[in-house]
Amino acid sequence: MRRTLSTLGVAGALLAAAVVVPAVAAQADSEPRAEQSRAAKQPIVIGHRGASGYRPEHTLEAYRLAIRMGADYIEPDLVSTKDGVLVARHENEISGTTDVADHPEFTARKATKTIDGVKATGWFTEDFTLAELKTLRAKERLPQVRVANTAFDGTFEVPTFQEVIDLARAESKARGRTIGVYPETKHPSYFASPEVGLPLEEPLVKVLKANKLTHRNDPVFIQSFETANLRKLDRMIDVRLIQLMDSAGRPYDFTAAGDPRTYADLASAQGLAWVAGYADGVGLNKNLIVPRDAAGRLLPPTTVIQDAHRVKLLVHAWTFRAENQFLPVDYRIGTDPNARGDITAEYELFFGLGLDGAFADQPDTAVAARAGL
Repeated sequence: MRRTLSTLGVAGALLAAAVVVPAVAAQADSEPRAEQSRAAKQPIVIGHRGASGYRPEHTLEAYRLAIRMGADYIEPDLVSTKDGVLVARHENEISGTTDVADHPEFTARKATKTIDGVKATGWFTEDFTLAELKTLRAKERLPQVRVANTAFDGTFEVPTFQEVIDLARAESKARGRTIGVYPETKHPSYFASPEVGLPLEEPLVKVLKANKLTHRNDPVFIQSFETANLRKLDRMIDVRLIQLMDSAGRPYDFTAAGDPRTYADLASAQGLAWVAGYADGVGLNKNLIVPRDAAGRLLPPTTVIQDAHRVKLLVHAWTFRAENQFLPVDYRIGTDPNARGDITAEYELFFGLGLDGAFADQPDTAVAARAGL
């Protein structure tokens, strides 16, 4: 059964070792050790698709800005190209995040496909080689919400997973702190299907091994909304795995296999104990931790964080966004849905419940809230 040492990996191992140091030595440097303990227990900040509140998501500039704002990890959602290269896109359907529709040479590639039981029409990464994708440019996915981000439309390329790792390593060296990567495998059952034939696990492991990111203390988490591919990855590589859970529905691999369990079942004490058999943590929709009523107001917290910690699972939550429309009514300021609300109050609520990590569209807000703990 998997067990994680701490949110910060090596730092947690060193901290655990410090417990057995003789009392005399511990007394001599008690203040530094107290600081180490406090830092190790602080939640990590994950730049959700980079600093996607400020730059078009899943671009090197969004990731770079997240790092500059103090994020500990940057999060690329991974999909495959036709030639089996992993690239960072929120979905394999890219009409909403690139200028592909403006390229007449790709007009004939437009298609309708069924992905995880849902029909989608557009252009799909698995129908493009990497070289072809590199001719496209990213655009803002939420142009009505984040108008300022549209100023960067047409500027940035679609990055590969390797380029994201290269950026994290270069920034780690330049800044003297470790920046981790937190990839998500998108639609793994779909990509592994005979119709597509581009499973994500093998190329993901290949890239991680090529970069010597293969151990539990390395700065990498792999996340997925499905369970089967995480259980497969657990047999392939010894990095930390995070089971994503939404506030409704079920993993698509459960649907395909006829398994009646839902995300709510997995978030139960019994479900979390099962997840702990292959994963090191869970990435939860915030509503699983603090539900909202029909009007969008906060309800009392659930026990899911305590239940997860009881079986040694980390708990990361998604997604913290500063705009009013994404916040509970309790923390909105004014009536403009796109204006900023009291995001700090939301962080304080969740950090106070013992959260181990936060996915943030505006990583600077999470870093600032964490500093106040």
